[in-house]
Amino acid sequence: MTKKINVTVWNEFIHEREDPKVAEIYPNGIHMVIAEHLRDEGFNVRTATLDEPEHGLTENVLSNTDVLIWWGHAAHDKVSDVIVDRVYRRITLDGMGLIVLHSAHFSKIFKRLLGTSCSLKWREAGEKERIWVVAGGHPIAEGIGDYFEIEHEEMYGEPFDIPKPDELIFISWFKGGEVFRSGCCFYRGLGKIFYFRPGHETYPTYHNPNVLKVISNAVRWCAPIKRPRPVMGNVKPLEPL
Repeated sequence: MTKKINVTVWNEFIHEREDPKVAEIYPNGIHMVIAEHLRDEGFNVRTATLDEPEHGLTENVLSNTDVLIWWGHAAHDKVSDVIVDRVYRRITLDGMGLIVLHSAHFSKIFKRLLGTSCSLKWREAGEKERIWVVAGGHPIAEGIGDYFEIEHEEMYGEPFDIPKPDELIFISWFKGGEVFRSGCCFYRGLGKIFYFRPGHETYPTYHNPNVLKVISNAVRWCAPIKRPRPVMGNVKPLEPL
């Protein structure tokens, strides 16, 4: 019997409680919409938010998480460096997967893993986004056509200050003319990371079936493979010296 993938969906859960427009779209939080979809897909899912003790990311929670999904925007600086260190170790040393959504490009954990500013151009004008698949054989693109569209979204544009992705799955075009690397895969230590651009809080992006399909595909891709933790430090030779 195949073991179910354990997913933790992390969200600041600030906009939904402070902005009536966001609350109307996501009354129980962005994290709950994503979590409900993933449960329907057969994953074991829990949620965590900024205001919980240890941001909901205790050692026990992380040790029982195969893939962590991260949405943040208003409070990147409020995330404890101790928790960032904990998540970083779990990804790089233990192989926990990380899915970084939309404005979490500026999260402490993503910037630490990538080692760059992760800055970009942006514009909030509710314009059309067309997301093109540029790696059709990749499992994250499974079930997605040549492209899909989101009628209203915040624009992110190049340059995007990230290292060259190990794999590029999606490129976005916006009505205003910009393009953006909107689906990027990275490997860090034993962990796999996927950055997915759509998801501004004032639009119903996480109700879009294509967006949700990409996220569930990414969970399967990001899940750790079974292998022991690598041996570090001083070791005896395998062969006679």
